[in-house]
Amino acid sequence: MKKMKNEIRSEGRQQSWYPLGIFENPVLESVFLFYLGSAWQRLSDIGECFDTASRIDESEEYSWAEAWMKTGDRLHALGNTCLQQRHRLTAGESYLRASTYYRAALHHHPNPTNPEVKQLTLKVIRNYKDALQHMDIPVEAVAIPYERTHIPGYLFKAPVSGRKKHPILIFHSGRDAWAEDYLWIAQQAVRRGYHCLLLDGPGQGKMLRLQNLPFRYDWENVITPVVDFVIKDRSVDKERIALIGFSMGGFLAPRAVTAEKRIKLCIANPGVLSWAEGTYTFLNQLNPELMTLFHNGEYERFDQAMKEYMETNAFFRWGITDSMWKHGARTPSELMLLLQEYTIEDRVHQIKCRMLVIDGTGEEYSAGQAKKLYDALRCPKDFMLFTEEDTGFLHCQPGALSISYTRIFNWLDDHL
Repeated sequence: MKKMKNEIRSEGRQQSWYPLGIFENPVLESVFLFYLGSAWQRLSDIGECFDTASRIDESEEYSWAEAWMKTGDRLHALGNTCLQQRHRLTAGESYLRASTYYRAALHHHPNPTNPEVKQLTLKVIRNYKDALQHMDIPVEAVAIPYERTHIPGYLFKAPVSGRKKHPILIFHSGRDAWAEDYLWIAQQAVRRGYHCLLLDGPGQGKMLRLQNLPFRYDWENVITPVVDFVIKDRSVDKERIALIGFSMGGFLAPRAVTAEKRIKLCIANPGVLSWAEGTYTFLNQLNPELMTLFHNGEYERFDQAMKEYMETNAFFRWGITDSMWKHGARTPSELMLLLQEYTIEDRVHQIKCRMLVIDGTGEEYSAGQAKKLYDALRCPKDFMLFTEEDTGFLHCQPGALSISYTRIFNWLDDHL
């Protein structure tokens, strides 16, 4: 682990607090901040995160997963001890953090087909459900009918009295996070009298790891059965449904509302017009010849060139392997062909609900996409920019959840 830097900029101001200087690899640095920032919602603790990071050797592929698994096992054991001693609340809090650390282990697991992945996923679920039970957080684990299977979710309901109907937030993340990572969304919603459904769709969390279902670009086919499900509840106000997508969900949620018209509000954090463009830009910056091969249809040569990069760079190998797995692709070229569908440039005009498009001045993964989406929208719309000054400038505001929730829920309160 590198020493923390405390350099002073030439103009006399202290340098930005990020990057932290914990990892050499910028992706690991970003992921570490995500879990460190989860301490704000009691899903992790600061010392436990830094202790785990101190045991990670970036040169070893399994080191990240092994370190977080060890921390998860320790917190699970602590939860068991607390429960044996009849301390339900602290048992639940320990299980909650254990669930987070098991998810962290899976965030950078080098072999998605390893049986250990399914075992860890079951640990995530068991610890999370036990935590909510022992912490007396009212929630219902739901299975939403979807094609020949189901979409797993957690339904948090505001106290229902009489015939009063409540608005509902439908929330999903993107490429890497899970429904379990966003307990704060549900708790803040319930405090405001909103119901909230946290879900994992195809390509995400539990649905990917237990049902082997990869992403699909036509996300309306995921959200429509979800809306069908929630409006069956008589306490749900059908006229006040909001859909929120974080990270890659900033593309998926807008895609869904191009077709699903029962949603009143949609939040894209960050907004994305074309998810494919970001991947293409990255590879073009890596080596322009790669994209030339792909665009010329020389897929075998493209795959061979990608294979050579993967053999020399373990992190690049993980990134491509992980992406192929999540999208159901067998080769890098097939992945790139699938990603061509991940754009709403030809459909954005079909969005009619009010949109909140979020961006950050330090956006790492889809820079420029939020403004492109906002400019292309023809519906009622608002733009929300997080900056270095308010500390929420990074992708999905990690380490700044307090300002994130303040501004997002203020907007929801104003419009829902």
